[in-house]
Amino acid sequence: MGMMEIRLQKVIADSGLASRRHAEDMIRSGRVTVNGQVVSEMGVKVDPETDHVKVDGHHLKPPAPKAYVLLHKPADVLTTLEGAAKEDRVMVQHFLRGVKQRVFPVGRLDYDTEGLLLLTNDGELAQRLLHPRYHIAKTYLTKIKGTLNTEEIRDLENGVRLEDGVTALAHVKKVRKAEQNSWIELTIFEGRTHQVKRMLEAVGHPVLKLKRIRFGPLSLGSLQAGEFRFLRDDEIHRLKAAAFGSPDASRTRRQRSIRAS
Repeated sequence: MGMMEIRLQKVIADSGLASRRHAEDMIRSGRVTVNGQVVSEMGVKVDPETDHVKVDGHHLKPPAPKAYVLLHKPADVLTTLEGAAKEDRVMVQHFLRGVKQRVFPVGRLDYDTEGLLLLTNDGELAQRLLHPRYHIAKTYLTKIKGTLNTEEIRDLENGVRLEDGVTALAHVKKVRKAEQNSWIELTIFEGRTHQVKRMLEAVGHPVLKLKRIRFGPLSLGSLQAGEFRFLRDDEIHRLKAAAFGSPDASRTRRQRSIRAS
């Protein structure tokens, strides 16, 4: 008895050959056959146990076991896995010796940002964690120029206007003050490009250092820059609960407050 039928692009993605989106491109361009027939339209379902799926004439490998890796990305390292290292810049793969599966970053950290980066070959989970409606909290330890006053904290928490619209609710915690600068923890629930830097710039306190210390239920803990570890079972479980649980009720609260501002 074969297993259930699965969408063709998911079967290709699960084999580790390509992302789901890339698999869709392969199907569209006629590179995929099922039982010897070219299939070029979307939505076809196959049974990976009994159907013979080939890409460019080669059988798919069986799905790689799922791997979930937490890396402390050092600063001045590229998150992207595309192509060769640009101008010899270091990429995150350099730190993953000992991870047999081909894992992909869930989201990205800027080149000069360090901290918690989750990498996995579980494409479905990755998609959910990045989906804006699931509001996965991301906390950054941030060194900023100057110190935030009450009004600036209120602005950051309630939403600041950026060129791509007002930011969603956030949470600010003061950590400590240095001579000219201070450290804060900023938690955001969306993932726009350079968002933390842009938010702090908008209130007049440019970011000097940025480190992501939490992502959903995961914490960086004592992991040193350049080190990685595999997630524990309970962490994988909590991550899946965060991603596949119901979109949180606070979403409507957040939206109301955004509309009100």
